[in-house]
Amino acid sequence: MAKNYVQTGNCLDYTNAGADIASGSVVVMGGTLGVALDAIPSGEAGVVQITGVFSLPKVSGAVIAQGESLVWDASAGAFDDNQATPATGDVSGAAAVAAEAAGDGATTIAVRLTGVAGTVAA
Repeated sequence: MAKNYVQTGNCLDYTNAGADIASGSVVVMGGTLGVALDAIPSGEAGVVQITGVFSLPKVSGAVIAQGESLVWDASAGAFDDNQATPATGDVSGAAAVAAEAAGDGATTIAVRLTGVAGTVAA
């Protein structure tokens, strides 16, 4: 194995500079989305998984097809369909894909986090 190998990269250490983060919550690291594997108190470090499929919050009115790229709506704290116009702090692009279809009224969706950085709206 290469001497400079560090890890597989599916999970990353993350130092929380904001409010406490609950286990299972979406964490935005630049344009990369992940899920906190445990609670991460403010000022502490924890582990965030940036790949895999998770059941995560969805904007209730969004109609999403399986395989569709998603927008992380920062103000709603939920995923929206790719037709949504990103507002400041929202993450769009290749960062997350719908692992299942979800219709109007659904409040969660299976999301595949890709580990690829998306675009953060300014």
